Amino acid sequence: MRERMLAGDLYIADDPELAEANATALDLTAAYNATTVRQRPLRRQLLERLLGAVGEDTEIRPPLFVDYGTHVRVGARCFANFGLVALDVAAIAIGDDVQIGPNVQLLTPTHPVEPQPRRDKWEAARPITIGNNVWLGGGVIVLPGVTIGENTVVGAGSVVTKDLPPNVVAVGNPARIVRAVGDPPPDTGA
Repeated sequence: MRERMLAGDLYIADDPELAEANATALDLTAAYNATTVRQRPLRRQLLERLLGAVGEDTEIRPPLFVDYGTHVRVGARCFANFGLVALDVAAIAIGDDVQIGPNVQLLTPTHPVEPQPRRDKWEAARPITIGNNVWLGGGVIVLPGVTIGENTVVGAGSVVTKDLPPNVVAVGNPARIVRAVGDPPPDTGA
């Protein structure tokens, strides 16, 4: 089932190998989430054990929640505020210099729309890629299979359902591009 999961094929999650990998991740996140701000070296050690990669000068404020952790790669000089949820059934790649607001959700899992396969516990996943220098505002939700281009800003509370190109500002549910980075904000008449 692990190979099926990593290939993006339908798989059943209640597999002993997957359950053990998930339990290890949950143990490490519990330890990480129990640290204090004065335990930065311990936080770094735990992140390096938990995540697939974590770049220099990257800070992720607890609490952090992952499925496996090993499928998450975070670049250098990133900052994630409190409450990041990174459900990494598929790969989650976060570039350098990314800013992530509080309570952001990066969700790779998908489930069948048809009732019987869903009832039978089949699921799948699609990777998420966040480019360099992206800013995800508080409460942003990024759905499976989405790529966000470098320098893009996603406004607080937005739900990103499809790819966003580089150098844009997107807001809303679903997130829509409202302007290019560097353009003046639209006049709202307020």
